[in-house]
Amino acid sequence: MAYSALSHLDCPRCHLTHDADRVQGLCTCGSPLLARYDLAATTVTRDEIAGREPTLWRYHEVLPVRSAANVVTLGEGMTPLLPLPTYGEQVGVPGLLMKDEGLVPTGSFKARGAAVGVSKAAELGVTGIAMPTNGNAGAAWALYAARAGLRSLIAMPVGAPAITRAECQVSGAELYLVDGLISDAGKLIRDAVAERGGYQDVSTLKEPYRIEGKKTMGYEIAEQLGWRVPDVIVYPTGGGVGIIGIHKALLEMRELGWIPDGELPRLVAVQATGCAPIVDAFERGARESEPAVGAHTIAFGITVPKALGDFLVLDAVYSTGGAAIAVSDEELLAEQGNLARLEGTFVCPEGAACFAAVRKLRGSGWLSADDEVVVLNTGAGVKYPETVEVSAPVLAKDGAIPRQGR
Repeated sequence: MAYSALSHLDCPRCHLTHDADRVQGLCTCGSPLLARYDLAATTVTRDEIAGREPTLWRYHEVLPVRSAANVVTLGEGMTPLLPLPTYGEQVGVPGLLMKDEGLVPTGSFKARGAAVGVSKAAELGVTGIAMPTNGNAGAAWALYAARAGLRSLIAMPVGAPAITRAECQVSGAELYLVDGLISDAGKLIRDAVAERGGYQDVSTLKEPYRIEGKKTMGYEIAEQLGWRVPDVIVYPTGGGVGIIGIHKALLEMRELGWIPDGELPRLVAVQATGCAPIVDAFERGARESEPAVGAHTIAFGITVPKALGDFLVLDAVYSTGGAAIAVSDEELLAEQGNLARLEGTFVCPEGAACFAAVRKLRGSGWLSADDEVVVLNTGAGVKYPETVEVSAPVLAKDGAIPRQGR
């Protein structure tokens, strides 16, 4: 059996078919492209998968890289699915689980998209990748590009987390800081790629394979639950690739017979009140979003004023009976502290936003006490030291720690 069952690329908007064996960007209609597989001819079993290495490449038949020799990996995937009993009881959702993506290489879920995207780019003969980023994606793609021997051109807002700048710098990327938002950085990257030869623009959803790496979160959740699905999956949403990918994985697994027929998990897209175009569209019942004005939130990774794949995010939410909800910076920071104190886990602000959303959805009755809920923490909290203000007394070296109060 072939290493990959990749068949072709498909436009979800106009349904035009594209060749998967050449470098592709957007469809001629302007829509992102999605990778399609010959699932009917895919004979790998769940038992066979169980015996493979614990990385996302265990699902290689439904990933786009045609040869194992072209896989670029740092060991990404199979992050833990952790019960959160104490915190879950506090918010009224005892069956609360966290998929902790802070434990993958580069410290965020972006490593998944970078691993598959860089692998496929190299397989297709690309010699350099270029992208705008809010931080973590650029860091991941720069490091994986270095692993593959590709050049990388990265532009990020000047306010992006400092550690992500350092990751790009140390990897040898050509890095630029932009006095603006990710959308402004995107314009600069687009112009640069048009002038330079050999670079592929791998901006969010402008190439079809980042989503394939991120969809493996959905495959892993099902496998880790014994090839079944939870009632609800909660995901922080900026560009939307993660939630689109998880939805795609669920549909593929159902077609493969790897999960039972029936209702899919309700998918919840979480945004910050300072940048909530998907939530605004959902509340209006719209199929596409309008650009957010004055976008700003401490959850920098979801500061995306207008997602290219917004219609795919909204379709995932609507078709599963899900929801889109916004939380404030104050709410997400409070939950970041609650998680650390109650469960000993330091989540990123985007992940914390999801926990704030769970509390609100349970309070409104949208979630019930019987629901099994999986929250995606998309990065390590240590990458965002500015979210925690440290206030501790300084003691003289010959002083003493105060006695514990009674």
